[in-house]
Amino acid sequence: MIKGFKEFILRGNVIDLAVAVVIGAAFTAVVNSIVSSIINPLIEIFWKPAENGMVGIPVQGFYGEVVFPVGDLLNAVIAFFAVALVVYFVFVHPMNLMKQRAAAKAGLDKEPQESQLPTEQEILVQIRDLLQQQQDGTSPKP
Repeated sequence: MIKGFKEFILRGNVIDLAVAVVIGAAFTAVVNSIVSSIINPLIEIFWKPAENGMVGIPVQGFYGEVVFPVGDLLNAVIAFFAVALVVYFVFVHPMNLMKQRAAAKAGLDKEPQESQLPTEQEILVQIRDLLQQQQDGTSPKP
């Protein structure tokens, strides 16, 4: 049982996942800092912060003014896309390239090479031969 656990932990994708989580958490802190120090002040140019410091669209409610925090929403959206972009280009894309290269080395390319594909003329000749055989009453060759 311990041997199986050791093999599971030492798999490449488990280690890659752990690295992605750590890098994502660290990068999230950087993105949150950038948004709170650059993006939110730019939003404050257009919207006055509420008494509680929230930047957003004020709406008069039954019990006073309510602020929809646009700054927090933008912070979350920008942080998500920035982290997703970094994880994709740092982890997913290189891993896909490595898998493609490994498959190419092993000769497991799913797509046939251009030279392996029959030309249009060869396909038309095969169709003509099959039609000719059908007219003659002979069974087509495989």
